[in-house]
Amino acid sequence: MALLAQTLRRSFLETRSILPPAFLLPFRANITTVSHGQSTGTVTEPLIQSGQQVPKDIQQQAAASPDSTKPVIFSRPASQIQKDATPSPLTPSIRHLLPLLHTQPSHYLTIHIHGHPYLITRGDSVRLPFLMPKVKPGDVLRLNRATHIGSRDYTLKAPEAIKGTRDAVKQILYLDERLFVCRAMVVGIESEPMRVLEKTKRRQRHVKHVYSKHKFTVLKISEVEIRSLEEYEALLEEK
Repeated sequence: MALLAQTLRRSFLETRSILPPAFLLPFRANITTVSHGQSTGTVTEPLIQSGQQVPKDIQQQAAASPDSTKPVIFSRPASQIQKDATPSPLTPSIRHLLPLLHTQPSHYLTIHIHGHPYLITRGDSVRLPFLMPKVKPGDVLRLNRATHIGSRDYTLKAPEAIKGTRDAVKQILYLDERLFVCRAMVVGIESEPMRVLEKTKRRQRHVKHVYSKHKFTVLKISEVEIRSLEEYEALLEEK
């Protein structure tokens, strides 16, 4: 029995070594009963245009049949796109509350001049903490940056300011300048008394004197007016 087992094992090893490796064996063909004929739906457009390996009758059928696979693109006029991108400043709240604010007897504004806010009304004098360039006494200035328009009973506020980040500075949003009219007259230029600053260094007797005399521009608010709803709509239509 031992000899018979050894002979069988030896014959099995010899037959396995004679067989070729698996990657040299022929592949099995996939047999199917579905016919794959050439049709216009399976032929690509570049192949049809090239005219290679495609009969002429198939090319004519492909050219005559409409291509339903192409997407249909609907384009809108540029004016309508621009109108949708820029919302109208006349909101329902402004349409409803602006007439009520307009009928109030007196109004106040929060005006921003060079980034500084000032709460003003008609007849107020404003002393700016700097010398405004390129102005002289008697000039009339139109102040068009306001964040609040109010009266005794109503207040119209601008949207909240956008907080600054490391990459972008703080952005203050103002009300539409067509809602109001605010004018100020340059009354004059004031100057403070002369300042003398003494600067010394340690273990030195020399004293350095620094002289400074700042000048300020003084404005007087001459006109504060809130436009009516009809005037505001007319200005919007002109734009």
